Formats: sequence, structure tokens, C-alpha cells
Amino acid sequence: MPLSADEPGAPCWLSLATHDLGAAEDFYGAVLGWTFRHGPLGAGFSVGERDGVPVAGIGDVARRMGVPVAWMAYWAVGDADAAVARIRERGGTVGVGPVAFPPRGRAALATDLEGAAFGVWEGRVSSRWQLGERHAPVWLELHARNAFDAAVFYGGVFQWVDGDAVERFELSYEDEQVVLRRHGEAVARLNSGPVEASSAKPQLRPRWLVHFRVPDLDRATAAVLDHGGSLVPEADDGWQALAGRWATVRDPQGGLFTLDEWRGEGDGG
Repeated sequence: MPLSADEPGAPCWLSLATHDLGAAEDFYGAVLGWTFRHGPLGAGFSVGERDGVPVAGIGDVARRMGVPVAWMAYWAVGDADAAVARIRERGGTVGVGPVAFPPRGRAALATDLEGAAFGVWEGRVSSRWQLGERHAPVWLELHARNAFDAAVFYGGVFQWVDGDAVERFELSYEDEQVVLRRHGEAVARLNSGPVEASSAKPQLRPRWLVHFRVPDLDRATAAVLDHGGSLVPEADDGWQALAGRWATVRDPQGGLFTLDEWRGEGDGG
């Protein structure tokens, strides 16, 4: 079953920090077929949906927050202060927060031991948002130098093996990757490979990749190029690929993401 964002330790949302909200909506609508509605955070934010189901948020906050245009994966926690403490205890860095977003909740932005950015969220989440490698429109992958060290870090921060969490989450080693499953559904893969934290190119640094599923990769990549984006083939060099085809691309404002082609049952297309 796809993962529903309703419990601590699970990915619970995706958000793009961008410069121009309207331009981002035009691009992602053309490439991924999303429609948009106003988000709960007010002007400057929207929620991208596919077939009426929320997929991700977009906010024109990059310039005023002084952050690069980038996708961010958020993970649900029961207590943001405690999660931030666990991040620091394990050698991670907290850059922002926890910050209140009334009435919905509180968020913090952090980086792991190698510098990959992620978010934590305490509060209300969308029960309709889903994540999963086979059946949902999106899944996550970490590019790291050492996936085992990363698994220890994130497992401690999100308490995947503590208490009753062991009944919901499972960590396994498959195809030279650490795989996080929830109720049998792979929701994130932690992958070791050629990354360099000091690289001038963000696609070569440790990072969480956001994978969006498409039924036709050739058509989707053509739409990327037609609407001002670009292909980033070097981002995929040297990494273990799953079955099927994929391509990492960059939107016109600089946001990196990966398109996965999945056909047949469960492709989400």
C-alpha cells in the first residue's frame, strides 16, 4: 500500500522553494500534468495536485529566505524540538527552526552528516498525500557517500527501530542500497556513490532526490526542454538504477528533480 503521511518517522510532504510561483506552476503543470490550488500558508504558496490528489507544495520563498531553488522532503515527527535535539546529537546541522506555521504546525530545516538537506514537520498533514516506489506519484532517494552511516543517522533521528515503530518500518539491504519500507512498500532508498560535498554543482553533492513518476519519459523530458528546463545526465552517472528508465532534470529556476518512467499496473500514470 502507498504510504499515507500520518505518522512520526514517515515522509509527510514535499515542497519547492522557488523565485517565481507562476512560472513554476506553468512548468510543472506542463511537465507533470499538475493542477494548482492555493495552499494553507497564504499568498505565495500553492499545492500541486494530480487527479485531485495533492503531490507537492510550491512557494516563492527562495529569494527572501536566501536559499537556493530546490526541492525539500519533510518527515513527520511528534515533537519538533526533540527531533532537532536528536539531529544535533548525531552530528547534523539545524539551519532553521523549529518555526511555527499556525495553525497547522512547526517545521525545521536541517542537513545530515554529509550535508544533504531535509525538513522535519510537527503538526497536521494531508491524509491524501501518498509516497511509494510502485503505486504513488512520488518517492525519495538519498545520494550519499556512505548509505550505512546515513541509515544510522536517519534511523536515530526518526526512531525507525524504536518502540512500536518496528511494526511499521523496516530497513533492509537490497541491490547495494539501504531501503526503508513501511507496510512492505519501499518509500525511500539510501544509496552510496560518487558525491562530493564541496562540489560547485548541486547535482554532485549529497542530497535527497525527489522522484516523480511519469507514464512516458520521452514525452516528459521533451516537455522539460520545451518549457525552458534542461537535462542533467551527469547527476545519474555512477548510481544504481532501478528497473525502468529515469532522467534527472532541472527546472528553469534551478530546481533539480528526477523523472521515472513506470508503465503497466501501479505506474501512477
